[in-house]
Amino acid sequence: MTDRLIYLPLGGAGEIGMNCYVYGYGAPGRERLIVVDLGVTFPDMDGSPGVDLILPDVAWLEERRDRIDGIFITHAHEDHVGAVGHLYARLRAPVFARKFTAHHARAKLEEYGVPADAVTVVGAWPETVTAGPFTVSFVPVSHSIPESAGLAIDTPAGRVVHSGDFKIDPTPVVGEPFDRDLWAEVARPGVLALMCDSTNVHSEHPGRSESSIGADIERLMAEAEGLVCATTFASNVARLKTLADAATRAGRSVCLLGRAMRRMVEAAVETGWLTDFPAVVPPEDAAMLPRENLLLLVTGSQGERRAASAQLAQGKYLGLELKAGDTFLFSSKTIPGNERGVIRIVNQLSEKGVLVVDDSSGRYHVSGHANRPDLEALHELLAPKVVVPMHGEHRHLTAHVRLAEATGRRGVLAVNGTVLDLAADPVRAVDYVETCRTYLDGSVLVGALDGVVRDRIRMALNGHVTVTLIIDEDGAPLGEPWCETMGLAETGQTGAPLVDVLEADLDQFVSRAHRKTLADDEALEKELRQIVRRSAQGEIGKKPEVTVVISRLA
Repeated sequence: MTDRLIYLPLGGAGEIGMNCYVYGYGAPGRERLIVVDLGVTFPDMDGSPGVDLILPDVAWLEERRDRIDGIFITHAHEDHVGAVGHLYARLRAPVFARKFTAHHARAKLEEYGVPADAVTVVGAWPETVTAGPFTVSFVPVSHSIPESAGLAIDTPAGRVVHSGDFKIDPTPVVGEPFDRDLWAEVARPGVLALMCDSTNVHSEHPGRSESSIGADIERLMAEAEGLVCATTFASNVARLKTLADAATRAGRSVCLLGRAMRRMVEAAVETGWLTDFPAVVPPEDAAMLPRENLLLLVTGSQGERRAASAQLAQGKYLGLELKAGDTFLFSSKTIPGNERGVIRIVNQLSEKGVLVVDDSSGRYHVSGHANRPDLEALHELLAPKVVVPMHGEHRHLTAHVRLAEATGRRGVLAVNGTVLDLAADPVRAVDYVETCRTYLDGSVLVGALDGVVRDRIRMALNGHVTVTLIIDEDGAPLGEPWCETMGLAETGQTGAPLVDVLEADLDQFVSRAHRKTLADDEALEKELRQIVRRSAQGEIGKKPEVTVVISRLA
């Protein structure tokens, strides 16, 4: 039986976030496997109310965990490393990462009691890791977090390149510049397939360097009359340094607000990536400084309700408060789906008289992802036989396929669950794996199809009624059924209390029910539930979720 080289995205192909990709080599059904990235995405109140995080469904991997030779993490963004701690117990494979990324991966594993030696620190190219039939090297790229890397994956079928998140930036402020000569060296033996970041495929202008925005940010801070507050992704260490350096040059002291912000700066200092970050002042000292001499660097660029920016927009945070005449800078791009939360904060700040500055001018933020010209440059540099887009919504993936084909290369669309045989000529889909999502709900993991979130949505949309009925020793009702409602109008079209209407209709049924019906809990529950839903529909136009509690006296 001919060996094959498979590629299987379990997350990140057809969506932005929750990255998880599988490579396998060997006889069909017996391939040795490696995993690239274990990331998360974030919930929203419309589709996943109350959920803390959304993780890839790794059931397929878990069934084959004895064949997993390693988990390779390309960089320390949450959508690439955020699920490592939550899913490690189900996979139990060695984790490999560069130093800065390993620092974060270990912290996540420690929360679950996993020892630090579960993560192996790997140096950059040309250092390699042998994992089963794979030889893997971390090839530095520029991105919006230190020590980002693409992967050169050598297999018996040829070399595959996994770009990771990248941009072509020769002056990234913090982190390594994109090295064209290094990548040309990676390409020299020939590249069978390139799995490539697709996030900014629709942006046709060349990407800009992180170093290009410092002067405009400094000018903004120098001209601002009051306190300046700025938010960006906490993980964007280069941007934090750009903002802090600009503040220092503008005569402002820097105060960090938000645990994620402080934790990321501390990690960058500890791992050697930040050696000259300006001294910061604690919040209690910042409150004593003249407002025109202060910059607050805060978490919450995506409208997160508990982050520092949301707290400041609502009132005070650690004794600090924004006032009329202050300036709030969003040095970030709003991720699609987060607009509502960001707009809420903008409006709250506007009500305070705070001047809000966003990135609509393009002067205060640059993306960490490759725009279309950068993608074309990487295609040309690596000259792969086939381009497989990843890290993007379906519209991004299809546009990236068209981009590859426009330059004479073959593009292959592979959304989550698609199993490609990269060794086949031509590359083709050979199987499909049912992919889903896993929810971190409080402290437990639940499947997206388990019904927990579905029921929560139903209750949010329709309200809830609890019906209680007591049956005596003789099998007769003891008193009338009673109802408790949640999330429903108190009165309906008749003007009577909704609870009274429901209880009257239930009592009418129970008082006439046959003993056979009253003796069958399942049948009785069904009847009571239908009566409540029908009565509520007539009164208030809603069919609520109904819980029936039947108590029988011995």
